[in-house]
Amino acid sequence: MTTGGSKKGTACVTGGNGFVASALIKMLLERGYAVHATVRDPEATAKVAHLKSLQSLGDLKLFRADLKEEGSFDEAVAGCDYVFLIASPVDLTAEDPENDLIKPAIKGTLNALRSCSKAAVKRVVLMSSAAAVSGIRMEGEGGPLVIDEKSWTDIDYLYQEKPPTWGYLAAKTLTEKAAWEYSEDHKLDLIAVNPTLIVGPSIMPELPFSDRLALALVTGEELPTLGLKIMQKVSGSISFVHIEDVCRALIFLAETESASGRYVLSKVDSGLCDVAKLLSKRYPQYKITADLSDVPEKSRLSISSEKLSKAGFKFKYDKLEDIYDELVEQGKAKGVLPKTLAT
Repeated sequence: MTTGGSKKGTACVTGGNGFVASALIKMLLERGYAVHATVRDPEATAKVAHLKSLQSLGDLKLFRADLKEEGSFDEAVAGCDYVFLIASPVDLTAEDPENDLIKPAIKGTLNALRSCSKAAVKRVVLMSSAAAVSGIRMEGEGGPLVIDEKSWTDIDYLYQEKPPTWGYLAAKTLTEKAAWEYSEDHKLDLIAVNPTLIVGPSIMPELPFSDRLALALVTGEELPTLGLKIMQKVSGSISFVHIEDVCRALIFLAETESASGRYVLSKVDSGLCDVAKLLSKRYPQYKITADLSDVPEKSRLSISSEKLSKAGFKFKYDKLEDIYDELVEQGKAKGVLPKTLAT
């Protein structure tokens, strides 16, 4: 099925003005797709200006849609070959994770999936998270433990122990499980992707929070630094994947007919202490002041993308040094890091 006058067909991307979604929209347009992007308010000039700037690349239409509203994705997904479900509520500090994060995430995704069923789209690609595979009870020393598509975050552990940001991990896990149940019941062709920390250049005016996390040790920002430490303690590693590879993988999995099930997206496994050592050596002009004495020195997990690689996908970014060289330049461009240092 090819629609909208595009040789490649038409794709819908939800949550269009976010970091991953806007990068994906750009790549889809460059590859010849017509794109329907959903946003909460297409008339909110400041929030969609970076999206509208992409209209010079090809056929891009913005649609109003809200995860909370039943049927609000109907118009956006109508006539689409592929739908990329990127939109999802994120609130790492929710006081009531069950009602403020978990239930809205599940409801919103099911709302979007029902719209996809009505439109009989060819394939739906759901952006899940490594948070749905790596949240497990870490006991003993040992390791690293290999995590792949067969792994699921331990929901019982999350609800019993309530580790920091447990609501986010639970939301991602339970939302993906609900999506799989829906797809099986309604014969919907679904692919789920589970990326680790996504970093890289952004067309958004502000620096994405995931980039702020990755740069926290050199910027000294308190909240992102705390976020990195929590990530290491809860998931057992700091693993990275570049935004370009994420977008390439999403399109690859949509277009590859033989693709099925879940796919972990991760290329570089590391630990916070190792990241600190790399940054200190490579960028000595930036002083790392974070206290890492309470962080495990070695990674406890290895996040495997072997399934994706065996399907024929090749990552472009496989060295942490290259990823951080780009991040530092991104930090300078967005005003988070000084362009020059005072002498």
